[in-house]
Amino acid sequence: MANSQEVTVSYTARAMAAVRACESKRDDALFVDPFAQKLAGDEVVEKAITLTESYEKQGRPYSQVRTRFLDDFLLNNLGNSLQVVLLGAGLDTRAYRLNLPDNLRFYEVDQEDVIVYKNQILANEQPRCDRRSIVADLGASEWVNLLLAAGFKPEEPTIWILEGFIYYLTEEQAISLMAKIDELSAKESRLGCDLINNVVCNGSDDWASMWQFGCGVPEDFFARCGWQTKTVVQPSDPEACFGRFTFQFPPREDQDGIHIFFAAAVELG
Repeated sequence: MANSQEVTVSYTARAMAAVRACESKRDDALFVDPFAQKLAGDEVVEKAITLTESYEKQGRPYSQVRTRFLDDFLLNNLGNSLQVVLLGAGLDTRAYRLNLPDNLRFYEVDQEDVIVYKNQILANEQPRCDRRSIVADLGASEWVNLLLAAGFKPEEPTIWILEGFIYYLTEEQAISLMAKIDELSAKESRLGCDLINNVVCNGSDDWASMWQFGCGVPEDFFARCGWQTKTVVQPSDPEACFGRFTFQFPPREDQDGIHIFFAAAVELG
C-alpha cells in the first residue's frame, strides 16, 4: 500500500524530504531529521545528493537554512502559544523531531495524497506533541471549517508556518489566505514564512514554472493583511545564513535584483 501511494504523492514534498535526509548526514548539519530518508524514499534521496552538493558549492543551501530558520522561529515562540498550524505541510516532521510540549496542538493541513502517505510511512512513529492532520484544499475555503472541527481554538494565539508555500498561489489566493489566517488569529499570534520577489518568481529555475506570486516588500504585504513584520531577512544575512549560505543577494533597494526573504510577523489585534 505504501509503495503504491508513494508513486502518486507530490514529488516536490518528497524532494524536500530528500534534502533534509542529505542534510542530516552532514557533520555540520543544521538539523537532524531521522524520518526524512524513509519519507523521501532511497531513490529520491540518491537523486538529491548531487543536487544538494552542487548548491552547497555555490553557497546556496536554501532549503536547509530555511528549515533551520523556521525551526528556530517555532521553538522561540512556544512560550506564547499552545497551537501550531502548518499550511501546505508536505512531509514536514517538526511534530516528530523537535522538542515540543506534549500538550501542543500541532495541525498539519495539506492535500489527501500527502497526508495519507505521511500517515502511512510514520504509522509506527510517535509524535512529540498532539499532532492532528487535516486533508483540505488550501485553494478553497473549506480548510477553515475543517481546522475548527479538528479542535483549533481561534481565541488562543497561534503559531502559523507557511514554508515553501505562498509563492505557489496566485496573488489573489495569497491575499485571501492571509485574510482567513487573520480572521482565525488571536492577538499575539505569530507567522513565519518564506517569500520570493517577482524576479525570482519569473526566473529560469526549473521550479519557477510552478511559482505564481512574487512579493518584493514583505512588510507591505503583511501590513495589507493586518499583520506587523518583526523580522525580514534574506538567506545571506547574518541572522539567516547559519555560516553556510554564502551567496550574496543584492541590497534590498535594488528592486531589479533577485530577492528571497524569510519573514516573521505578529498579529497585534
